[in-house]
Amino acid sequence: MTNSEQPPGAPAFEQTPGAPAFEQTLDAPAFEQTLGWLDWYAGPSRPRFRVPEGAVDAHCHVFGPGAEFPYAPERKYTPCDASKEQLFALRDHLGLARNVVVQATCHGADNRALVDALRTSGGLARGVATVRRDVTDAELRELHEAGVRGVRFNFVKRLVDAAPRQDLRDIVEKIAPYGWHVVVYFEAADLADLRDFFLSIPVPLVVDHMGRPDVTKAPDGPEFETFLNFLRARPDIWCKVSCPERLTESGPPALDGERHAYRDVIPFARRVVEEFPDRVLWGTDWPHPNLTDHMPDDGLLVDLVPDIAPTAALQHRLLVANPMRLYWPDAD
Repeated sequence: MTNSEQPPGAPAFEQTPGAPAFEQTLDAPAFEQTLGWLDWYAGPSRPRFRVPEGAVDAHCHVFGPGAEFPYAPERKYTPCDASKEQLFALRDHLGLARNVVVQATCHGADNRALVDALRTSGGLARGVATVRRDVTDAELRELHEAGVRGVRFNFVKRLVDAAPRQDLRDIVEKIAPYGWHVVVYFEAADLADLRDFFLSIPVPLVVDHMGRPDVTKAPDGPEFETFLNFLRARPDIWCKVSCPERLTESGPPALDGERHAYRDVIPFARRVVEEFPDRVLWGTDWPHPNLTDHMPDDGLLVDLVPDIAPTAALQHRLLVANPMRLYWPDAD
């Protein structure tokens, strides 16, 4: 099945792969998708695994639409549009109940698309924003009222330019009174340099995508043990066991009905879930930015959950209890 094909009965997640750039106006600059980077998968399968009631997609994005919410001039890539309506349609199709929308680097610190999605979600979405050192308390208050509960610090060099650590410390000082947390995105090779800085941050931390381990190494080897020791260092460090399509080296991909995909990633995620059951989160990462090899079927990604969380109790913690405690702590 190609990205644009939809199986019978699949919902119409509208997109226009390969569409020309938007017409240039004063308010809507033209955007041309980065060459070779894939559109998200249209017509995802319906998962066989029935998620527990109230399940949360705790890592996903909205992109634009660029004509309404322009992409940042300093971005490292230009994605295809992926709107809030398409995200919420996918949520419903997969049987999920809520979303945590994470600000994408292509929007920089302009959180308007994120805030718009949160405000129109009917309380079913929370957000993680990107802010600069000069963010004002009024701006933070507005973000909080919209549903933002954290900020993201990205340390992946191919995606962002490095920010001085003192700037990041200043941001943490400003967000701490709101009870927010910090989401950190980094690659495994950089953890040694970043560890002390991370541990000095005086608010809870959430690690994106298991710190991007090298899955060609053993899940019980010294490299991944270094990451697990980082999680053990503080009881308020959370981990997203997400993005196997980004980490895999040998697959197989989540395509063409493959419900046992990414076998090389599964042992790493399962080890994290079993050791830290109350501090793990899961998300689709829709619309899967920056992929060039293949674009996964999101329904098949849901079907991987029992492989990494093999019991009903672990599944409920991963998909419901943990994200609700972090993002909707006052919910009934």
